[in-house]
Amino acid sequence: MPDQKRPDSGQPETANNPLKTESPAHHVTVLGGGSFGTAMAKVLAENGHTVHFWMRNESLVEEIRDQKTNSRYMPGIPLEGDVRPTTNFAEAVANAEIVFVAIPSKSFRDVIRAHASDFRPGQIVISLTKGIEREGFKLMSEILQEELPRTRIGVLSGPNLAAEIVDRELTATVIAAKDPEVRRTVQDLLGCKYLRVYANVDVYGVELAGALKNIYAIVAGMAAALDLGENARAMLITRSLAEMSRFAVSLGANPMTFMGLAGIGDLVVTCTSSKSRNYRVGYAVGKGQPLDEAAAELGQVAEGVHTLLLVKEKAEDVGIYMPLVKGLYDILYGGASIRAVIGGLMTAVQNSDVEFILPRTLTGQI
Repeated sequence: MPDQKRPDSGQPETANNPLKTESPAHHVTVLGGGSFGTAMAKVLAENGHTVHFWMRNESLVEEIRDQKTNSRYMPGIPLEGDVRPTTNFAEAVANAEIVFVAIPSKSFRDVIRAHASDFRPGQIVISLTKGIEREGFKLMSEILQEELPRTRIGVLSGPNLAAEIVDRELTATVIAAKDPEVRRTVQDLLGCKYLRVYANVDVYGVELAGALKNIYAIVAGMAAALDLGENARAMLITRSLAEMSRFAVSLGANPMTFMGLAGIGDLVVTCTSSKSRNYRVGYAVGKGQPLDEAAAELGQVAEGVHTLLLVKEKAEDVGIYMPLVKGLYDILYGGASIRAVIGGLMTAVQNSDVEFILPRTLTGQI
């Protein structure tokens, strides 16, 4: 059973940061200088912790050190507190009690493998990356388990738009780990007046939900570009939830995970917000822009494009019915009409509304 989060009320506030309830300061590391890595570094530093912030770009290190900003990914957002940017990986993780990994999925394993000897046995390593590795259909936590078998591993996921976190908008997230100490540690490090951290033990389900929802955010962006209407958007989101949960549960995830923040919560925010990178790519394609141009204009990784190819292949291999995944693939790579694909939902067999309630006696469910 997941841990219960201690209430915030009645705890004293620190003098330096009225948003943070009092707790001991720790040395923590954030690997990856993108938008979400920067958001986590900002929260941790403002919570009073020393943040060792690793990235490959020396000029970005100099900017953060000298100007306390990351103008490429978070323009206009000051990075206050004890943030120590560096390109020295070993130095970044040497004294850290916990390491947060926000490295894009395409380079995740390469970076971790190249620096595996820098991690200590028993060190807590938390993946922030929502993606899938092609070889073996591996999630980031599985890569960590393979490359860093002596560390304690967890996953952070949920409806967490980085742009809102840095603006201190009310946010909730999920830490998933088998080890209760890992869950409690992350809750204590990140929790504050605007960020609530809930716990889950279904690491695979939480992580897979975070990867899958990016696919459906692209579909939702296309629907918004075509102004299909609120009823249609609601249908797409709820059928997306049915499809992604059907896929995940067939691979071993807990279906209840998809009823929480990491499932429906993350799906809703990603499918409705123009702050979502995947939604923006879908919107641009829906307006007629080629996929390559839309992705290049974004200037950041839209994981859903990569994840789509892997999930379609996996679904076909194991025989899981995923019409939205197939439809998006046909749109992006087969020249299919967006309206025709979405319209196809209306001609499929009308089966169960809520996944797992009715027996699957029909092959054309949607």
